[in-house]
Amino acid sequence: MDLVLDSPPPETVQHKASINEKLKNKIQNSVFWANCLRQVSSMGQKEMVDFVDLLLSPASKVLNKWFEADVLKATLATDAVIGSTASVHTPGSGYVLLHHVMGESDGERGIWSHVEGGMGSISKAIGNAAIGAGAHIITNAEVSGLLIENSTTVCGVILADGTEVHSSTVLSNATPYKTFLEFVPNNVLPDDFVRAVKHSDYSSATTKINLAVDKLPQFPCCKLNHPHAGPQHVGTIHIGSESMEEIHSACQDAVNGIPSRRPVIEMTIPSVLDKTISPPGKHVINLFVQYTPYKPLDGDWQDRAYRESFAQKCFTLIDEYAPGFSASIIDYDMLTPPDLEREIGLTGGNIFHGAMGLDSLFLMRPAKGWSNYKTPLQGLYLCGSGAHPGGGVMGAPGRNAARVVLQDVGERT
Repeated sequence: MDLVLDSPPPETVQHKASINEKLKNKIQNSVFWANCLRQVSSMGQKEMVDFVDLLLSPASKVLNKWFEADVLKATLATDAVIGSTASVHTPGSGYVLLHHVMGESDGERGIWSHVEGGMGSISKAIGNAAIGAGAHIITNAEVSGLLIENSTTVCGVILADGTEVHSSTVLSNATPYKTFLEFVPNNVLPDDFVRAVKHSDYSSATTKINLAVDKLPQFPCCKLNHPHAGPQHVGTIHIGSESMEEIHSACQDAVNGIPSRRPVIEMTIPSVLDKTISPPGKHVINLFVQYTPYKPLDGDWQDRAYRESFAQKCFTLIDEYAPGFSASIIDYDMLTPPDLEREIGLTGGNIFHGAMGLDSLFLMRPAKGWSNYKTPLQGLYLCGSGAHPGGGVMGAPGRNAARVVLQDVGERT
């Protein structure tokens, strides 16, 4: 999988090219497929069939084959549906499960790490490295559109205040929808490309709740009755889904247009490991909640009472596992799918910039024929989660896109 994740997809040349360019493209693609074939051959037929079975199967089938305990299967199954509207019984959700457990941190496979100072520290570190290399960074400057010459070439961006920033190369970390349908004028891009981007699946049922609390939650089931942090606080804590059928029922609520009556909640407490993000004696808790429809049929996310009702439903559910949790809340902030779209620019509230189904990956991401970070507009590249290999805190789309840009710039100079 590393070969596929860490490489631009073997896309064919999308524009009129010289014989040398076409030949170079064919050689590069041939090398990629030859390496893939070599890896497949080394697996053997049984391992390859098992791998294909994992890719195509619903997560419930995969987990039922490997495990017996309902609670364990449900805990693992959340990684198969996180950030999506899918059920554990949806074909292809087995790949999403694989996508979330195949990464590594500090050389260890299948684990996640907390970043000291919060996730923004990663962006800050990248920014500092860029500044050290001579880059100029502008923040709090909203982009309203792309500057385009002759309907074929990007030459910069227009900021919301009217400022024009000129550049021969633009990389967009926005969603494909926002990049191509909001930033690019009409009648510039090919119709088939526009249709593909427009009709991609950007649906989401994810809500994020960030809380400040005055004490750690205590879980009686752990039989560790002391106020200090213990092993039960340092990992991901799963609430409200003790079987895969409970996850499926929560999903069906959203399919029927209502927020899950018994939400699926993943809790993390980063302040247990990172003392820089909260005052002494206080803690920060993050809740990843599903399933919450973008447009619920029984209310409106803009209605303060409706929002508060759902938040309290989540807190009451946590109280079942950690009595007194609700009373420990100092304050909270809730981001529903429309909030994620409005505040962060995530089309549909989808944290992956688009569904991670098998029909939306590799050579089909973000659109068939345009999977290698290049776009129909010369000089414009897609470098976010809407590009291969998709969402997740991995940085692979940006790194792969940067390599393609460096190669293209080198060929032009």
